[in-house]
Amino acid sequence: MHFIALKMLTGDRAKYLGLIFSIAFATFLIAQQSSIFCGLMNRTASQITDVVDADLWIMDGRTEYFDEIRALSDEAVYRVRGVPGVEWAVRLYKGLTTARAEDGKFRAVILMGLDDATLVGVPHTMLVGKVEDLRLPDAAIIDKAGYQFFYPGEPLRAGRTMEMNDRRVVIVGVCDASPPFTTNPIMFARYSNALNYVGRQRNLLSFVLAKTRPGVSKGAVCAAIHRATNLRALTTDQFAWQTIFYYIRNTGIPVNFGITIVVALIVGTVVAGQTFYIFTIENLKQFGALKAIGVTDGRLVGMILLQAAVVAAIGFAFGIALCAAFFDVTVNKTATRGFTLLWQIMAGTGGLIFGIVLLSSVLSLRKVLVLEPAIVFRG
Repeated sequence: MHFIALKMLTGDRAKYLGLIFSIAFATFLIAQQSSIFCGLMNRTASQITDVVDADLWIMDGRTEYFDEIRALSDEAVYRVRGVPGVEWAVRLYKGLTTARAEDGKFRAVILMGLDDATLVGVPHTMLVGKVEDLRLPDAAIIDKAGYQFFYPGEPLRAGRTMEMNDRRVVIVGVCDASPPFTTNPIMFARYSNALNYVGRQRNLLSFVLAKTRPGVSKGAVCAAIHRATNLRALTTDQFAWQTIFYYIRNTGIPVNFGITIVVALIVGTVVAGQTFYIFTIENLKQFGALKAIGVTDGRLVGMILLQAAVVAAIGFAFGIALCAAFFDVTVNKTATRGFTLLWQIMAGTGGLIFGIVLLSSVLSLRKVLVLEPAIVFRG
C-alpha cells in the first residue's frame, strides 16, 4: 500500500512539484526571517555577553538597556567594592566618539574604556597584536569590521595612527568582537585614555563591573549592592535579556519580521493545504477502488498521512538547505556577520511545516472516510 500511495503522489508531476515548492518556500522564509531576527536581537546585547570576566553589571537605577546610559560618579566603584560578597569591582566606560584616520576618513565609533589595572572586558579573540599592548601610550584596539572600514582591502596590521578628540591614537591590535546592533566600529582603550578621547565631563563612569566571591549567590549580592548604593545590579544574563526585551517592546523590529513570518505561514498553509486537498479529491476514484477491494479506512488514512509526510520532508529539506546556503554566503560579510541558522529555529520550523501539511491532510481525510466504493462505477 505504501508503494501505491507514493505512485499516486508522484503521478501528477505538476501538483507534486507545486506542493514541494510551496513547502520549501514557506520553510525558507520562516527559517531565514526567524534567524535574522534572533541575530539582530543578539547584537543588541553582544557587547554585554562579550565581557566574560565579570559576573555583575552595576548601573544607574533607571537604566533600561545597554545603549542608553546615565553616567555614575567615580565613587560608585568604591562603594560597590565595600559590599559583602563582592570579590572585586572595576570601572567601565562605554560611549560614542568620532575617530579619524590619516587620510581624513572618519566615523562614529563605540569606545570601550577598560580598567587601567586589570583590563577587564578586553576582547578575547585577537587577530593582530596582544591585549597587553593596551598598556602602551595612546594605545587602542579596533575590531576587524572597523579596521576594514577605515582601511578597505588592506591587510590587518598594528601600528596605524588615528585621531580622536584631537588626540593621537595608536592601533596596537585588531580583534574579532561580536557585531553591535548599530554596526559602528568598536574600539577598546584604557579607561584613562578613553576619557581623554571623548572629552572631560563631570561624570563619565558608565558601568561598574564586579565579580562575586566563590559560593556566594549572585542574586543576593545584587540585592546587597542595591541596598548599599541605590544602584541597579544585574547579572550578565539579566542585563542582556533586559536589553533584548527593550528592543522587542520599543522598536518595530518584531512587527516587521513577524509579518513576514505570518505571510510565510499563510502561504505554506493555504497553497500546500489547497493543493493537497485538491490532490486528494482528484484521486477519490482511486481511493474508492481500494475500498472496493477491501482496503480498510485505517489503511487509507495511513496512505494519506504517508503522502503528507513525504512532501513535508522533501519540501522542508529543500527549504532549509536554501536557508543554510544563504547564511553560508552571508555569515562572513561585514554587514551580516554573526547571522546564523540556529538549530532551535531549524527544529521549530520543521515542527511548523509538518504541522501545516498534516493539518491539510486531516482536512481531506473526511472525504476519503465517507467515500462510497460505488464511486468507482460512476461515469
